[in-house]
Amino acid sequence: MAIHSPTKKHLGLFGVFALATGATLSSGFFLLPSYATQMAGPAVVLAYLIAGLLLIPPMLSKIELGTAMPRSGGAYYFLDRSLGPMVGTIGGLGIWLALLLKTAFALVGMSAYIQLFLPAETSESVYTMIALGLVVFFGGLNILGAKKTTSFQIVLVVMLLALLSWFLTAGSLEIKPANFSNFFGKGSENILSAAGLVFISYVGVTKVISVAGEIKNPERNLPLGLFLAIGTAISVYIIGLIVMIGVSGTEGVTYADGEINMTPVSSVASEITGSSTGGLIMAIAAIFAFLSVANAGILSASRYPLAMSRDHLLPPSLRKVDGKGTPIIGIIVSASFIVLVILFLDPLKIAKLASAFQLLMFALLCISVIVMREAKLDSYDPGFRAPFYPWLQIIGTLACISIIGVMGWMPALFSAGIVVVGIIWYFVYARKRVDRYGAIYHIFERLGRKRFVALDAELRGILKEKGLRANDPFDEIVAKSRVIDAATDASFEDIVTLASEELASLLPTTATALADGFLEGTRVGATPVTGGVALPHLRVPDIEQPIMIIARSRDGITINVGDVFGGNHAEKAIHAIFFLVSPESDPSQHLRLLAQLAGHVDQQGFMPRWLNANTNQEMKEILLREDRFASLHLEIGTPTEPLINLPIHQLGFPEGCLVALIHRRGHMVVPRGSTILEDGDQLTIIGDERGTRALKKRFKTTFSESD
Repeated sequence: MAIHSPTKKHLGLFGVFALATGATLSSGFFLLPSYATQMAGPAVVLAYLIAGLLLIPPMLSKIELGTAMPRSGGAYYFLDRSLGPMVGTIGGLGIWLALLLKTAFALVGMSAYIQLFLPAETSESVYTMIALGLVVFFGGLNILGAKKTTSFQIVLVVMLLALLSWFLTAGSLEIKPANFSNFFGKGSENILSAAGLVFISYVGVTKVISVAGEIKNPERNLPLGLFLAIGTAISVYIIGLIVMIGVSGTEGVTYADGEINMTPVSSVASEITGSSTGGLIMAIAAIFAFLSVANAGILSASRYPLAMSRDHLLPPSLRKVDGKGTPIIGIIVSASFIVLVILFLDPLKIAKLASAFQLLMFALLCISVIVMREAKLDSYDPGFRAPFYPWLQIIGTLACISIIGVMGWMPALFSAGIVVVGIIWYFVYARKRVDRYGAIYHIFERLGRKRFVALDAELRGILKEKGLRANDPFDEIVAKSRVIDAATDASFEDIVTLASEELASLLPTTATALADGFLEGTRVGATPVTGGVALPHLRVPDIEQPIMIIARSRDGITINVGDVFGGNHAEKAIHAIFFLVSPESDPSQHLRLLAQLAGHVDQQGFMPRWLNANTNQEMKEILLREDRFASLHLEIGTPTEPLINLPIHQLGFPEGCLVALIHRRGHMVVPRGSTILEDGDQLTIIGDERGTRALKKRFKTTFSESD
């Protein structure tokens, strides 16, 4: 599996929303209503609603994959890891091409609205130069990093939504119900055809998943940001179409001066205000929309060559990132391709053809969810699971393929061409460079062929990066754990025996069974051992909460460790051993807890602090998350004096904060609600980030240096 420099995580919730919304509200609102209304009449409103509903299955599937595998490259990465590198190659090249064509389409399509501000005799070359200048501008902005790009995107989207709010509000007051007469006059077939045409208006909402590796807290911000974006997009499209038809009628939306109306929103806005002022206002909104699509398009597209290069499917030069994690070469290559499309091709026509390929990829992404779930990988741990599995994915697959059929043979032929090019590239360039198989082979593991063990290892690495979920009881497990300080001459087997006896007193199993499980796991390579730390672990039935034993050997012990290939080697100077036992029913949480432990011990300075800890409490506090615990020393003459002689239940700490440990005169006291605090007590308090921060602020003069 490729080792690479990580991209930085800059995108918060509003950044995700801005990128997704800005990539969606462009041609679908400002240009396509003319063509769709010509096909469906007043029922164009229904066509947009159908298209939005059809997007939901693939979108939910894509969100599930994005929260399980938040990696740059988005759809490419999901297809590669689920269906294998050949499908990944086809998907990566095709989606990259489709994004570039859509970005070129936005920059060229914007010229219809720019014309409203320039003299009528302005030549086409001027609009071409404007489009090329914007490619250079957005390429440079992306090179500055995702953070700068997103900040600009947020400004564009805020201004766009402000102008759209005016249009929707003012237009609602001018609606004429008579314009919706003969609503189904064009027939159901034309309505479905229009839905196929405008379906592509919504697909931009998922572009942001291609930069999932740069999203902070992706398990929360990715699904929430996309739900907000798709809700906003559907609302704007439906209400906006009602306003357009209600104010101007189908003829007013479809035609202007006898020709197809390329600026329908401005035409309707002019009618609302009774002057050209409204038209110019919405022309500005359209420009903001097209600019936001171009900005998000270059950002998203540049991550595909980055991800594919990291997996050896494209030349190695494309995998380089700068100190901010920005794929500069990928941005330059993507921007250069857009320039070539604008100069030598007609993006307005080609982009429509590329829409069919995106629909094909949506169908494959629905299948990818089925594959990943049926592979039964414990390390596949999405923060969001698409509901109604597998029927939602089956419906999404069939719907996307059906829409391709509605679009005609040319888009299907274009998609087939991309598939052929992808297959040729894979066999000519990539096949000899990769030794990787998708999760689909895990489904057929019983056949004994091509199960890709490294995929599980890669997903475990992702778990470590994502961290814990809000309800994972890591801090409680650490606080309640028992500690063994090993004797000087103790062996690993001796420590395993002691830990197993401690655990057996708390679990419905025997010490012998536990010891055998820990030692067998170590022999076969299931025990992570690195940097002076070992993590023996088991999952057992009939327990509700994970439990842990912490062991320390100041002098260090030697462990004979196996590996997945059947070898064996000795790991010396092991000073920390964490025995974790979790419920058999929740393997994903078990892996997250292990990943959190591994993340702690990887931190710089862990081992010196561990060896120098004087008490069991200090050892536990090294493992606790700094934003989730506080260590408080009670002393007369300090702000903590009022707590002395109080029972714990009367402390009045913030909700969610609890006293987990009390260190009193060299030994530990189990905290209970009735426990009376004494002068000199050292308290370890765990809770949510807000509560512990409030405690630290209240008692800041009495916290230890480490806090």
